[in-house]
Amino acid sequence: MKKRYRIKKDKDFRLVFKKGKSYANRQFVVYVINHPDITHLRLGISVSKKLGNAVKRNQIKRRIRSFFRENQEQLSKKEYVVISRKPVSDMDYHQMEKSLLHVLKIARCIK
Repeated sequence: MKKRYRIKKDKDFRLVFKKGKSYANRQFVVYVINHPDITHLRLGISVSKKLGNAVKRNQIKRRIRSFFRENQEQLSKKEYVVISRKPVSDMDYHQMEKSLLHVLKIARCIK
């Protein structure tokens, strides 16, 4: 994912947590904030150390990034922060994809 599509700075994460709206299911919590001047979506990912070692956490992050890259055209142009919960560590990509689609439909972010 290109740098302009990422949320990396702590102040940007805090802004989304503070002013954004959260949606959740058993596997993910997604914070969404809408900026009228934004021309593309931005994504921040948080995976806790409780989910596994560095290899497992990076695998989860790669899968989440891949989902957003594949579905970029369908998603609204907003800022997203995705937080993974414990059941994600045992899921394969297709299960994660289904779960993320479910949360984003709840959030009404899919066109």
